[in-house]
Amino acid sequence: MSEPSPGSRPTLEAVAAHAGVSRATASRVVNGGAGVRRPLVDKVLRAVEELGYVPNHAARTLVTRRTGAVAVIIAEPEIRIFSDPFFSQQIRGISKELTAHDTQLVLLLVEGPGDYERIARYLAGGHVDGALAFSLHTDDPIPAITRRAAMPTVYGGRPSWTVAPDHQAVPYVDADNRGGAREAVQYLRDLGRLRIAHIGGPRDQTSANDRLDGYRDVLLDADPTLIAEGAFTEESGARAMAELLDRCPDLDAVFAANDLMASGALRVLKERGRAVPRDVALVGFDDMDSVAEATDPPLTTVQQDIEGQGRLMARLLLRGLDQEREGAGPPAPASVITPTMLVRRASA
Repeated sequence: MSEPSPGSRPTLEAVAAHAGVSRATASRVVNGGAGVRRPLVDKVLRAVEELGYVPNHAARTLVTRRTGAVAVIIAEPEIRIFSDPFFSQQIRGISKELTAHDTQLVLLLVEGPGDYERIARYLAGGHVDGALAFSLHTDDPIPAITRRAAMPTVYGGRPSWTVAPDHQAVPYVDADNRGGAREAVQYLRDLGRLRIAHIGGPRDQTSANDRLDGYRDVLLDADPTLIAEGAFTEESGARAMAELLDRCPDLDAVFAANDLMASGALRVLKERGRAVPRDVALVGFDDMDSVAEATDPPLTTVQQDIEGQGRLMARLLLRGLDQEREGAGPPAPASVITPTMLVRRASA
């Protein structure tokens, strides 16, 4: 068996010689190919470890036609992403799953309209194997960009387009937003609250619309003056709460479409001298510990598994890429709706 000289970088040929197999067999093992008997796989992997072999990325890409990288596209500006713990939790879930499959995460952010062209060029350049996209808004160009680039993509959140223009279903992962909202509002109603307001998210996002629909499912004759629109930020929740109190000073409960807006609403309620939950009961959505546990009183909220959704998105994409690589053809698009549950704390 030939051994690499001291200080030199081990080659695939050296791995093959060390394992006592052909170069083709060593290549199939290193590049994840099928059709190699388990004893030979073990020999090659042992040789890789003993020699400290590191595959040449460019050569490996030519052989496997895989870059070993996935783009994560978030259709929000940087300041929103790094100030909202929702995004960090979802990225953490994605990162854990990709890391477990030896795949790199490439983060692409949308600061403004000009960034879409940059993202389109990057995806078309073949730098990544697939994409994960979330926090998209109505008429967002990202779906069209990924289709033009023939880029396998899984979306976070129910798309506003349920069927793509080519009549192919869209794979996505989302929480049961409507069901969770129904549970939250029914809980407030069961407490005997009569004037239940809603602080919704932006109407160009399906999660906000689904949560508004859940609110209306329970309160079929809801007074429209009890509904205000926010932007999933703490400040927008504060503004919406102030508007609601000005319009409806007799309100006795609030369902906010996320925890950040609920936190902003709680601040305004205190400033206006309303005790929570004695005067006004308050429920949020997300159950982000950094928000729900930090408020005073701690926030009653609807829990969704944000990190788990990130992992599911990555898992669906990687599974599809593996199926294509093995010649099984494009995978059947899949959607996953994860359950939600109400976490009762002191604000309601």
